[in-house]
Amino acid sequence: MIDLHTHTLFSDGVLLPSELVYRAKFKGYKTIALTDHVDYSTYDYVIPRIIKVSEILQGQYDIRVIPGVEITYVPPKLIKDMASKCKDLGAKIIVVHGETTAETVPPLTNHYAVQAGIDILAHPGHITKEDVLLAKENNVCLEITTRCGHNATNKEVASLALECGAKLVLNTDSHEPENLMDKTKIENTLKQSCLDLEYFNIMQQNSYDIVALKSRG
Repeated sequence: MIDLHTHTLFSDGVLLPSELVYRAKFKGYKTIALTDHVDYSTYDYVIPRIIKVSEILQGQYDIRVIPGVEITYVPPKLIKDMASKCKDLGAKIIVVHGETTAETVPPLTNHYAVQAGIDILAHPGHITKEDVLLAKENNVCLEITTRCGHNATNKEVASLALECGAKLVLNTDSHEPENLMDKTKIENTLKQSCLDLEYFNIMQQNSYDIVALKSRG
């Protein structure tokens, strides 16, 4: 399994990176990205430390650990600049906290995010067809999430993505060990999203394609 959206104590997760990674390995993960929340106040503190621990853990356990970020509540017009700064510091996976219906996210976050050179737009809520088409054009994956609250619009996101030909990924947005991916979460989330069980393999491949592209870069 691969999961490209998780959180540690470096933002609002409850586990140290070392524990999160080992628990993921124990669950059968092959790849995990550590994508703590960042904005202009924290990105230069978080990224170097996540890079360091990712390298250490990957060298000790049979699991690929990828340093990333989730750009969160950054003013929409500044998302592209924030993404560039995070990449320059070495973040390999760039996720943006989308306009989930569970929170009051700044309007137009989705619109500017899918044009910012990012990898994944997380829990995009009531995303517009225009922005789904932009995501397809810019090779940005839209997230189907197992996380309670954020998952309320999974069906809507999946339907628009399939209609427009945009790519989907399945992530957990894990904040605690119980959030990590397992068979039951996968099946329930796909059912909720009106996606066939076999579509999980397509979403996992889309995630692996992101990782492969970063490796070539």
